Amino acid sequence: MISHDIPLNESERLKSLYEYNILDTLPEEDFDAITKIAASICKTPISLVSIIDKNRQWFKSHHGLNSTETPRDISFCSHSILTPNELFIVNDATKDECFYDNPLTTNYPNVIFYAGAPLNSSDGHCLGTLCVIDNTARKLNKDQKENLKLLAKQVVNLLELRRKNAELSQANEEVLRLNKQLSAFAYKLSHDIKTPISGIKHLSEIIQEDYALALDSKGKSWLALISSSSTYLYSLVEGMLNFTKSTNAEIVFETFNFEKLLEQIKSSCNWEHTYIINYTNCNITLKQSKIAFIQIFQNLLSNSIKFVDKSQSIISISLEINSKFYKIIYKDNGPGIDKKYHKKVFELFETLEKSSSTGIGLPTVSDLLQRLEGSIEIESPKEKKLGIEFCIKIPIIKD
Repeated sequence: MISHDIPLNESERLKSLYEYNILDTLPEEDFDAITKIAASICKTPISLVSIIDKNRQWFKSHHGLNSTETPRDISFCSHSILTPNELFIVNDATKDECFYDNPLTTNYPNVIFYAGAPLNSSDGHCLGTLCVIDNTARKLNKDQKENLKLLAKQVVNLLELRRKNAELSQANEEVLRLNKQLSAFAYKLSHDIKTPISGIKHLSEIIQEDYALALDSKGKSWLALISSSSTYLYSLVEGMLNFTKSTNAEIVFETFNFEKLLEQIKSSCNWEHTYIINYTNCNITLKQSKIAFIQIFQNLLSNSIKFVDKSQSIISISLEINSKFYKIIYKDNGPGIDKKYHKKVFELFETLEKSSSTGIGLPTVSDLLQRLEGSIEIESPKEKKLGIEFCIKIPIIKD
């Protein structure tokens, strides 16, 4: 038996091989299908996807053979990878000076005929072969040779796809890790800032009450500016905390009555006398994230109350049930939003001109709906009148 040579680029070849993380992985149907097809086309009892490791050949797929690996120094495929641009064929191993006394020829699995097509990686390294084996001497015709090479390319495509999927999965895990760290940092920062801002706001209010007579008009103006600025900053920090919570909270689905939930929001926020609400087909039981619904409609109702330019806010909420989703129309009689801002208001920290908004509420609503695989859009009024109209779509969760 004549031993095989070692490729000149062996260290680089092994480095490339290990980047695929293919060795010792479980069987996969796609690889098994290719070896089965190769055996059928070439009319051989055995077909292998053989990967050449440092000291062994390992079989990702082994059609017609019980073994999963053999030593590299006796493998036919170790010779095959030395000619990465062509098929390596041994028509009759018993008459070949390299293989006539090879243990794989003289013993199980009695390799007499061998044909291996190289598995060349995208960076030009031969990782192994797609080979077919028979226990009797034979030859492949032109079509069989061509098909074996084509199937080898499909094996490489599977290896490349597998590696790219693994890289994508790893990148996703890293993004999730960084997002988690960023959210934790934003939450801690917002939480730590909240207390001193609250202190500044409270102190300015005390000074306004207890020292009003000692301040001139300019001093009162500056103090009022401190108070209003701290109030805005407090709202901004509170919004950031709520946004961080909404983007990281676990989604749990439960059943609840939609109209009763809206009334509970009104009661818990002490908004009983701040707006009138008209319901259409809302007295039904839904299965969705109750916590998300509370945050969504608490934000929308709060905006309607905050920005109303009339004596009282009038809100209407209607619900339609389609085959796959709930469609909720939310309207109020406020000043509305110019069409050019219809998409912009859902971006974090984007605010309208001359608005006291923090630019967090609607992005929070949009983010929550995206997590529920839903959506929210601003509809252009069908009638020429002020007010806002949101169209919300949320998937129906079936038992």
